[in-house]
Amino acid sequence: MEVLLVVIGCITIIIILITLKLIPSTGTRGEYIIAKELKRLNTNEYYVLNDVMIQTQYGSSQIDHVVISVYGIFVIETKNYKGWIHGNEKSTFWNQTVYSKKYQFRNPVKQNWSHIYALKEIISLVNQKFIPYYPIVVFVGTARLVNVNVKTPVIYKHQLIQTIKDEQNTSLSIDQVRHIAHQISTNIEHNKVTNKEHFNNIQSAVYTRQQLERNLICPRCGSKLIIRNGKYGKFYGCSKYPYCKYTLSKLK
Repeated sequence: MEVLLVVIGCITIIIILITLKLIPSTGTRGEYIIAKELKRLNTNEYYVLNDVMIQTQYGSSQIDHVVISVYGIFVIETKNYKGWIHGNEKSTFWNQTVYSKKYQFRNPVKQNWSHIYALKEIISLVNQKFIPYYPIVVFVGTARLVNVNVKTPVIYKHQLIQTIKDEQNTSLSIDQVRHIAHQISTNIEHNKVTNKEHFNNIQSAVYTRQQLERNLICPRCGSKLIIRNGKYGKFYGCSKYPYCKYTLSKLK
């Protein structure tokens, strides 16, 4: 009985420390690893922001890493996983296989694009439409990318810096880079959102989206979802295609 109480006490302490971020969670460790990796970038060319929590008219958005440069804005989603990873660009969920067990998680490509849309809302430049955004999903840990069919870069940690450096077309001036960095930093300071508030916002948004999907309404534009035939079988797609490309593999 005493041993059990000690174990319970230790678990409780660990949970408290994780909550206070004195011991990083798995996700936080992954973000820390990538933040450290991004320090390899030349600070005269790249402005790095980590753990970016911004507020838009549609709610809060937590972005793992934003890299701003004259070459454009790199938006990075970090995943600290193990096992085999399967997924494609349009799926609502991806799959993780660990030995014989399978788990689902949100499509990180779609997740990262939602972060880009959020950034576009708070960044105001006359030539906004000319700002190139580069979404990148990077996996740390022991995960192996198997059957991942995407156009967006989904890579391992050791490929990150080179993937960023591969983009060498100058699109922004130094002044514009500073202006964008200032706008993002100002939004963070003026709209401080706690992790709990952000979690509640996500839960509310997920519930609303699920309700719309159950009623065959597109969560993106409000049009009807209709059954379509695709390469991998039938799926629900927005009736406003190609203007709206929202898809749903199956109803939950």
